[in-house]
Amino acid sequence: MKSKIIPIALAAALSFVSCDDKKKENEEPVQKEAVSETTNFDYTAGEFADIKVLRYQIPGWEKLSLKEQKLVYYLTQAGLSGRDIIWDQNYRYNLTIRKALENIFQNYEGDKTTEDWLAFEEYLKRVWFSGGIHHHYSMDKMKPGFDKAYLGTLLKETNTQLTGESLEVIFNDKDSKKVNLNEDKGLLKGSATNFYGPDVTAAEVDAFYKKMKSPNPQKPLSYGLNSKLVKEDGKLVEKVWKSGGMYGEAIDKIIYWLDLAKTVAENDKQANALGLLIKYYQTGDLQTWDDYNVAWVEATEGNIDYINSFIEVYNDPKGYRGSYETIVQIKDFDMSKKMKVLEDNVQWFEDNAPIMEEHKKDSVVGVTYKTVIVAGEAGDASPSTPIGVNLPNANWIRTEHGSKSVSLGNIINAYSHAGGSEKLDEFALTEEEKELSKEYGELADKLHTALHEVVGHASGKLNPGVGETKETLKNYASTLEEGRADLVGLYYLMDPKIEELGLTDSIENLGKAAYNDYIRNGLMTQLTRLNLGDDVEEAHMRNRQWVSAWVFEKGKDANVIEKVKKDGKTYLKINDYDKLRELFGDLLKETQRIKSEGDFDAAKNLVENYGVKVDQEIHKEVLKRSAQFKAAPYSGFVNPVLVPEMNEAGEITTIKVTQPESFEEQMLMYSKEYGFLPEMN
Repeated sequence: MKSKIIPIALAAALSFVSCDDKKKENEEPVQKEAVSETTNFDYTAGEFADIKVLRYQIPGWEKLSLKEQKLVYYLTQAGLSGRDIIWDQNYRYNLTIRKALENIFQNYEGDKTTEDWLAFEEYLKRVWFSGGIHHHYSMDKMKPGFDKAYLGTLLKETNTQLTGESLEVIFNDKDSKKVNLNEDKGLLKGSATNFYGPDVTAAEVDAFYKKMKSPNPQKPLSYGLNSKLVKEDGKLVEKVWKSGGMYGEAIDKIIYWLDLAKTVAENDKQANALGLLIKYYQTGDLQTWDDYNVAWVEATEGNIDYINSFIEVYNDPKGYRGSYETIVQIKDFDMSKKMKVLEDNVQWFEDNAPIMEEHKKDSVVGVTYKTVIVAGEAGDASPSTPIGVNLPNANWIRTEHGSKSVSLGNIINAYSHAGGSEKLDEFALTEEEKELSKEYGELADKLHTALHEVVGHASGKLNPGVGETKETLKNYASTLEEGRADLVGLYYLMDPKIEELGLTDSIENLGKAAYNDYIRNGLMTQLTRLNLGDDVEEAHMRNRQWVSAWVFEKGKDANVIEKVKKDGKTYLKINDYDKLRELFGDLLKETQRIKSEGDFDAAKNLVENYGVKVDQEIHKEVLKRSAQFKAAPYSGFVNPVLVPEMNEAGEITTIKVTQPESFEEQMLMYSKEYGFLPEMN
């Protein structure tokens, strides 16, 4: 499973990055010049609202052969060609609204110093960042800081058309949540995502897919992954995302670039996988999708790899439909060699996991782990990006053929350079706690990400006859899976095996730093991402809270973790790290049981009792203490721009890496160059 995980210390500190290196108001913008990895690099591309936009480098680009550079270029172009798909998936009016707002932005000649205009600019940037009018993390519809009358003036003065519901929805309360996981509000009725027709109910979805039987029950197809479910003449039908089908205009462009990528593939296995991906886009056939995933996971040789298609189901409240996303990656040879030790020992971790013997895999096959250099991202991976990825998602493919796990090294590096320690200093209780985090926190992040992806998502098995988790655990499947993988990492971060493998010089210090940061974030600092009174909705935030809240409650009698008051402020103090590790193991055992048995009621109780509701007094205090910091709570990235240079024959002779001048420039360029879809699909 691809995890938009925020690792332990990054979640606690780096997501609240410092503004000390913010560009000064009169500073000259970064120019478009060729760059590799430099020490004098401006990581900040802009800041607005609750967002900080960063840049990342592509170290070692010049070391790639021209053929490899072409492969990266073609793959990034394929990824960007499908960019509009995620906008339409997120909400049916997003493309209409974006086109209108961009036209105003580029053509308005009135006063651009007024509060209303500045609010308009901020709103547009927020929409760009989120891929639509709903916040990328909270899922709430974003409210503009200007009124309808002002927008009407802008529309008139720029001769821009925006009418009817697509105009009204910007200001009213309709479609207020992109993804609603509260069943009481209706999983589909309460969600604005564009995966289902407006008259389709959750019960109808369940009934529709219950009737579908895979040709081989042991290898269940991913029904619903690549289509929109609608009613036509009163009957449910799937509008498949393929060439000649829904999103066909963009998919044809994706296919064009993938065809070129196939011509410069590094080896036959890579070329075969690309061919199957092309066939899948052409046909929409789910058996071809599985064939592709098997071929892709077994294509482990070469320096270039990629993720491309409709993959993660977090944005579907029913857990069927995949959001479009792409990541193009180059192998980081040095770090991958260092982390290969986890890949080589994955069976040991499975054998020694604190879960029931019947839930352990006898043979964990085909797990590969690499640290990679990102060369380009699009769709649901951009501008907000994961830092760790594990795919494919199908349990049977993972069991029989393995999986690929990657850590996005240059993304993590960019976060580190842009970060600061202000939040740590504010919310950590003791100097020892702060020093442990500063000395061991970065290593703990890397190891937790690796254990989460390599061991966590690859571990455990379903009981015979138990269906896929999206069917058994439904709207709790994603947060249960992410929490389970987190628990695997947390449990092993204090295991002597980690020190024995040479991954740290002190398992005690590493584990203490990791546990301090995780609990502090899970119960306190991540609350800055919520408005006071809000429930926790996002799957990863939920999993960090239910993991932390569960061990806090279960360890009360032994005073494993306590809340300490000092100078009127609340802190979390871990008194018994060994007991906390034992509790992580107990919770991992229960979480694996829930997944293996498909125990929906237990999943619901765990998440609803520990992961959704927020301690309002703590939340209020966290927001008050965090108000002193200028740092934005969310970060994302612009992509480097790959610029091919041609000879007189039209052949690529070299490809240079440049950086965009600004976030706005890149967003406008993307809309112009990759806007292949109609406003309504």
